Amino acid sequence: MKRCSEPICKEDISVDLVRKLVHSQFPKFVGLPIIKVIPGGWDNVTFRLGDNLLIRLPSATRYSAQVAKEQKWLPILAKSISFEIPRPTAMGKSTEEYPWNWSIYNWIVGEVASNESDLDQIKLADDMVRFLAQLHSIDPTEGPEPGDHNFHRGGSIEFYKSESFSLIDRLQGIIDTKAIGGVIQQALSTTWSRPPVWVHGDLSATNLLVTEGRLKAVLDFGSSAVGDPACDFAIAWTLFGSEAREHIRSGLGIDEATWNRAKSWVLS
Repeated sequence: MKRCSEPICKEDISVDLVRKLVHSQFPKFVGLPIIKVIPGGWDNVTFRLGDNLLIRLPSATRYSAQVAKEQKWLPILAKSISFEIPRPTAMGKSTEEYPWNWSIYNWIVGEVASNESDLDQIKLADDMVRFLAQLHSIDPTEGPEPGDHNFHRGGSIEFYKSESFSLIDRLQGIIDTKAIGGVIQQALSTTWSRPPVWVHGDLSATNLLVTEGRLKAVLDFGSSAVGDPACDFAIAWTLFGSEAREHIRSGLGIDEATWNRAKSWVLS
């Protein structure tokens, strides 16, 4: 009995399968060791390919459109970003055994950021301000609009309104539902009225690599789009403390309405 409704289940994306894909499509890489990365992400299953490359394979149909998007836009975004971001080396094609396109990238050395480490949060906040300022300044012309491909990151939080308030109702007596509902309701009354900007869409500690306490690389642009940058500012709560959070806000000149929408993204 099949364990999932997808053409292939996530747990069946194995080293053996990846070896077959590489052997049939990229003979020049045959013989390089292939090692599964653990943890390797949710949207994709990740493998090391030799010392300098990695392979990312979508784990479900809803993530598959991210491959072509990253292949097209990452080289363009990289021209304007001073931090490392993934660099596509090749795109693998779907087969009978594996139904979606997949990617080979360069391997970036670094440690995953953590709010439990002894990182200097102010210095890291400075780096985050610089990264976001660079990303949000890139020409958004022809960039992908928010939609199903990126779970509407950069779009209106109205998309999550019903789900958010349903969950709030279920948490009555467990959390301060009135306060949380008020934040979301306040955010719903505002919109991004300026031109759309590039957004990463999934800024989390696990997608940030640091070396010697400073930001080195930003990973996983699968949820990127052009739209409202509020979703990117959610990192100010999920990784940083209050002082560094205000450092980010002042460094980017984030207005009250956008800041409130960022809070709502965190809560949603």
